[in-house]
Amino acid sequence: MILDSFVTPVYFVTAMNIGPYTLKNNLILAPMAGVTDRPFRQLCRELGAGMAVSEMVSSNSLLWGSAKTLRRANHKGEAEPRSVQIAGADPEMMAQAARHNADNGAQIIDINMGCPAKKICNVMAGSALLKDEMLVARILEAVIKAVDVPVTLKIRTGWDKENRNGVQVARIAEQSGIQALAVHGRTRACAYKGDAEYDTIARIKDAVRIPVIANGDITTPEKAKAVLQHTGVDALMIGRAAQGRPWIFREIEHYLRTGTHLPEPGLYEIRNILLGHLRNLYEFYGEQTGVRVARKHISWYSRGQRHGAAFRQAINRVELADQQLALTYNFFTNLAEEKEMAA
Repeated sequence: MILDSFVTPVYFVTAMNIGPYTLKNNLILAPMAGVTDRPFRQLCRELGAGMAVSEMVSSNSLLWGSAKTLRRANHKGEAEPRSVQIAGADPEMMAQAARHNADNGAQIIDINMGCPAKKICNVMAGSALLKDEMLVARILEAVIKAVDVPVTLKIRTGWDKENRNGVQVARIAEQSGIQALAVHGRTRACAYKGDAEYDTIARIKDAVRIPVIANGDITTPEKAKAVLQHTGVDALMIGRAAQGRPWIFREIEHYLRTGTHLPEPGLYEIRNILLGHLRNLYEFYGEQTGVRVARKHISWYSRGQRHGAAFRQAINRVELADQQLALTYNFFTNLAEEKEMAA
């Protein structure tokens, strides 16, 4: 399915509309629990993403005052449109959650019917909802009725490989008034195993008129182009491939516009991007929590680098922001200088 790149322009980047909002391109950061906090969303937007969806917020009102939920709903200084994902299985609770988040700055409400995590599916939320199409319709209608902002939906291709009902759910979504639909190319039963499949996404795109967004295993500019060609979707959603590589959005956008590759970021640029990311994490979470949250990001940024394993062992032992910054600065600076000397 992946085609050879062309030197001539291919122009696969298009503006995309969700309600009254026009995105600068058709590349979207996927919502990921514990990852797509405000600092990461802002960074991905700066590096080329047209929109970034928040971490999942529970529809349980008892949790809305918790520090974790308040942080997830924090959009201070964030570029428009601000999209907040909500999760739950009760139509009225989901409607209340949508109103609450819209009242607190959400400009788009995204409904999670794609999360495969057991703790979500065990309460019949996330992708477990795909088993009950009537409940899907009730939730969508309740949420759309509750708010004046656009409502979008994230689903998987079905419950399992024998029950790929993504087309039926997409039609329900369109009839309910959903304004854009993101589809992960795996079933609930697949979780994140195996390869994403795009044939079902192509069938969904053919079945509805609302914008459709393809998600799953979009890891390179070539793969992005191939998925757009194969499915005919309006946009792409990128999740795990952006972990430690937030510049993937600018790389894909450049390739889709020109058919040529941007140079990979150098070690000095990676160092500076990461240091800025770390400082924003400390400011957002406070030093103690920020240092701990930063560890996984540092691990992702340092994947594949020489001496990376020893660096990660050292960085995971420090508790102070200054120490974390210094170790990170020294690691990437030393790598860059080694590379310069070897050239």
